[in-house]
Amino acid sequence: MNHPFRSRLASGRPIVADGAMGTQIYGRGIAYDECFDWQSIERPELIEAIHREYIQAGAEIIETNTFGANRFRLAAHGLDDRVGDINRKAARLARGAREICGESVFVAGSVGPTARTLLPYGNAEPSDVREAFEEQIAALLEGGVDLLVLETFSDLDEIELAIEAARSVADVPIIAEMTFGEDLCTPRGYTPQQVADRLTALGADVVGANCSVGPSMLLDVVEGLLAAGAPCVSAMPNAGFPNRVDGRLIYLSSPEYVADYGRRMVDLGAVIVGGCCGTTPSHTYALKRALSEGERRTAVIEVALPPEPEPLHEPAAEESSFRGKLGRQRVISVEIRPPRGANPAKAVAGACLLRDAGADAVNVVDSAMARVRMGAVATAVLVRQEAAIDSILHFTTRDRNLMAIQSDLIGAHALGVRNVLALTGDPPSLGDYAHAKAVYDIDSIGLIRVISQLNQGVDTGGNSIGTPTNFLIGCALNPTTDDLEYELDRFARKLDAGAHFVMTQPVYDAELFESVLSRIGPCDVPILMGILPLQNYRHALFIHNELPGVRLTEEALVRMERAGAEGIPEGLALAKEMIDDCGHLVAGIYVMPSFGRYEMAAQLVSDLLVPV
Repeated sequence: MNHPFRSRLASGRPIVADGAMGTQIYGRGIAYDECFDWQSIERPELIEAIHREYIQAGAEIIETNTFGANRFRLAAHGLDDRVGDINRKAARLARGAREICGESVFVAGSVGPTARTLLPYGNAEPSDVREAFEEQIAALLEGGVDLLVLETFSDLDEIELAIEAARSVADVPIIAEMTFGEDLCTPRGYTPQQVADRLTALGADVVGANCSVGPSMLLDVVEGLLAAGAPCVSAMPNAGFPNRVDGRLIYLSSPEYVADYGRRMVDLGAVIVGGCCGTTPSHTYALKRALSEGERRTAVIEVALPPEPEPLHEPAAEESSFRGKLGRQRVISVEIRPPRGANPAKAVAGACLLRDAGADAVNVVDSAMARVRMGAVATAVLVRQEAAIDSILHFTTRDRNLMAIQSDLIGAHALGVRNVLALTGDPPSLGDYAHAKAVYDIDSIGLIRVISQLNQGVDTGGNSIGTPTNFLIGCALNPTTDDLEYELDRFARKLDAGAHFVMTQPVYDAELFESVLSRIGPCDVPILMGILPLQNYRHALFIHNELPGVRLTEEALVRMERAGAEGIPEGLALAKEMIDDCGHLVAGIYVMPSFGRYEMAAQLVSDLLVPV
């Protein structure tokens, strides 16, 4: 089977590599006299963050933080016995960053020279040097790198030992790069022709140049390597000459300048372009954009480009009415229930009806009353895609352990879900499967904290998830509970945990609701008042006696009993009166239709939107 990296090389499409690792480590406050390679053990979150930044900037190859992680260089820091640990850890960090970002990038094991001069000019035995390379490369491969980048070598004999060491360990793709001076020769005097001839003969998949002086000079080296017949050429220049400013090394070549030369190198025939000392994710981003623009210009000449596709599952601007209006003008959300089976047609049709009536969002419940229905995440995504209306996902902790909670939330965010109502969930004893076991690793307060951490880009273990989520977090409030002190204490803790908006249980008593709001006091978080229109007297008795935490007034029960066959109009009248009495005290209305009667809810929404 052909290696994926070799297949990519054969495609001829240019590949963007990352920029400097050392520059980024130094820029984060690590002094030059510290061991940069050791930071993979000492500060793994820092190294992983640098990898992520390069991936997010567009790099398709990221190099491990192991340039000097051979026994000779590590000995200067007393770490020569940690070669395996450092290289394996660095490879895993790069792979972890790739997984977090979810991009198909190649992880390249960085192997630099030993800083020892070989015999007869120095005192380094070639066999010792080769053994050091074998030790490092074996550890990198154990850590899971996809290929090797042998970089910044000045001695062809030494890089030959590195290639031989790699081949003795595994048949892994190799990018072999030398460093050149202003005279277009390596520090040991080798020309691009000699480098191309020898490294190609040794079986390097890619022959290239890195570090050196800057992009301008390296362009000439690339031209020389190509003229010499090197089959695949790479170029990773420094960002010009470094200047020392206030004790720090500053590279002055701008991202645009480096990107311009990178595009020229590709135009000449280079396959891989990236950066070395002084280059940053900004340089990578500029380089990626420059190459993309070049590809578009070429495509326009050959064939008309298709229109740019819409981002996967990203809502159009007009669909995001709920978040945009919340706290600024009154919003209306209506609850829909997922289907009992696999056909979402009724839920989608109901969402369309409510959208046309003027609702800003629909609440998608999560197996309310512990009865089995289609998953709320799937329903929310289907509704949003088919009905083009914002959804508020009810998410409970009843059925998921802490790991599954985070996994499902990350997946929901990837599918476009942005609004979540954090709930503990009804216990299974209420539903169809009373023998089922609830999980409840955390309650709704803990769930809000979990979502808040995901919004900060980390999971509950403090591990980065890459790009932070962007959830709008809702919490519940029950104004009619028997133990109001306990409810208000939990409500305050929900707000402290990071809730952004509030949705209440159904309320039927304006005086009670006003007193609860008075107890809460000034609240910067928008509150949506729950409204559940009654259908008939029997329905009213069920709500009052069997729906957990909800109580009707004696007046409401009497009116529904007297209404008889006219229960639906009377139920709507009670709902409208509650909204008339208290609607001005809240940021919006949360309508909960019973029995899937979305037309009744749509009528109420339409009536609410009619100017008085």
